[in-house]
Amino acid sequence: MVTALVCILLTWTAHADTNLARQDYILNCQGCHLADGSGAPGKVPNLNGFLGNFLHVPGGREYLIQVPGAAHSVLNDDRLAAVMNWMLENFSRAQLPDDYVPYSGEEVGALRKNALLDPGARRGELLHEIETLLGVRESAGS
Repeated sequence: MVTALVCILLTWTAHADTNLARQDYILNCQGCHLADGSGAPGKVPNLNGFLGNFLHVPGGREYLIQVPGAAHSVLNDDRLAAVMNWMLENFSRAQLPDDYVPYSGEEVGALRKNALLDPGARRGELLHEIETLLGVRESAGS
């Protein structure tokens, strides 16, 4: 009985956390990245089918938290970690590395203190590394 109750509570908590992360995406990210993560060609990157590639290259994991939109978000560290994990798992699950480890609030808190001053230049470097390492190129529309 107790084991069943614990399982139900854990499932409910995980579902509530996922719903909160989705809600935080809607309120804080969707305005630019759109509901489906498609972004705006030439202006806002498409998250779909590509975001997880950043976790394959050195500095890519840090980059995702250090871009100004994430680093300067009003969300606290735990909620920003949950949103980033939700985005990776919902928009780019197939691109995640086999050894993918979700972000923690502690990791996000440390990374976001070093927001990028020139995210476009760093993005270009990482895209080159992704293409070289994985043979994957970001679509022209993103």
